[in-house]
Amino acid sequence: MALDKIQRDLLAEIAGLHGVPEGAYNIRSDGKLEARNTTANIDIVTKTDKPGIDIYIKDGTVNESMHIPVIIEQSGLKDLVYNDFHVGENCDVTIVAGCGINNCGSQDSQHDGIHSFFIGKNSKVKYIEKHYGEGDGKGGRILNPTTVVNLDEGAYMEMDTTQIKGVDSTKRDTRAKLAAGATLVVREKLMTHGKQLSDSLFVIDLDGDGSSANVVSRGVAREDSRQILVMKINGNASCYGHSECDSIVMDNGYVQAIPEITANSVEASLVHEAAIGKIAGDQITKLMTLGLTEAEAEEEIVAGFLK
Repeated sequence: MALDKIQRDLLAEIAGLHGVPEGAYNIRSDGKLEARNTTANIDIVTKTDKPGIDIYIKDGTVNESMHIPVIIEQSGLKDLVYNDFHVGENCDVTIVAGCGINNCGSQDSQHDGIHSFFIGKNSKVKYIEKHYGEGDGKGGRILNPTTVVNLDEGAYMEMDTTQIKGVDSTKRDTRAKLAAGATLVVREKLMTHGKQLSDSLFVIDLDGDGSSANVVSRGVAREDSRQILVMKINGNASCYGHSECDSIVMDNGYVQAIPEITANSVEASLVHEAAIGKIAGDQITKLMTLGLTEAEAEEEIVAGFLK
């Protein structure tokens, strides 16, 4: 797998890769397959009807991982993929995704990734996704991830999604349906600056008895950036749902959090929490007494908040 320096740097940023990963992987670069590896338990098949791949994970697969990063250097590229994950029963796997864009041109570069998960009974999946943008061109860096999760009985999914730098516009759409005893845990971290826009939507259907979801979004809106967050949880059975928005607004930033919890069963227990505000002055003062400048103190607080 021969990659240039920009490609290697992007892979390090979004997937923590500094070489060829172990296990299964599918690396996409500028809209084309760059490298792929399968294992005895994880198969990756190119779709024939539309762009993207099907990933098949056998029953009982444990302690295995796969990487499916996307990197874009071509200015003006509009990349769209449909990736479907078919996870068997009684599995325990980690999936590392994400997209990095380096746009040094004048046209917008865009990646729309539509990921659908079909997770079998009593399986556990950890999904890590990071979005990152860089480049000195005037063209935009646009990332629109759609994640659709279907959890069978007793299945568990943990999602860690991060967007910290360089993405000019993002529409993040996450939808999930949970069967009896299934659990979904989501941790979203966002930072926007300049005139960047982030628009996030969560729609979670707790359909089975004993199902539960915990969705937490943390965001920092700096300069003239805008963040909009809609969190919907529908309790359709004897279930537990919790959503939380915790945001810091700096400069002329804008944050709007719209919670919606709906109980369609008398046995549903649903909670929403939201907190939006600026950095407390006493926090900055305390760090400045330790020798930091005001700007350095703000950076330390933001880094700790998004950790």
